[in-house]
Amino acid sequence: MLKKISPVINPELIKVLMEMGHTDEIVICDGNMPACSLGKRVVRLDGHGVPEILKAVLEYLPLDPTTEQPAALCAWDGPKADIWDVYKDIILQSEEAPKFKNGFRMLPPAEFNEAVKNAYCLVTTSEKALAANIILKKGLL
Repeated sequence: MLKKISPVINPELIKVLMEMGHTDEIVICDGNMPACSLGKRVVRLDGHGVPEILKAVLEYLPLDPTTEQPAALCAWDGPKADIWDVYKDIILQSEEAPKFKNGFRMLPPAEFNEAVKNAYCLVTTSEKALAANIILKKGLL
């Protein structure tokens, strides 16, 4: 057991975060995302929601300061997801807040799905909120 590592972060996810390089992207997925069909690498974190995983990941993952908007959401046709405000609050309360000054990149569904397919890793959760997937672009220390 190690100190100061959130219990929601498993060894596989720590390994993935350490393997990722500058500009690699990680997707934290809601329970509806067909992650195993789309992803090159999938880390399962069943029983957890996206907000708690996002908060834990931001303890270790620097966001890309060279990208105007290092976090992306899917601009789907449904109503705005309430959970997006939760994500914004989590990011703004993290040490990565200065890199989030321009808010989220809102990608059309087709573009979002392509980004998901090209992501370094997809992290599956049991999140029930709709349109609750978030893409994070890794930065430099």
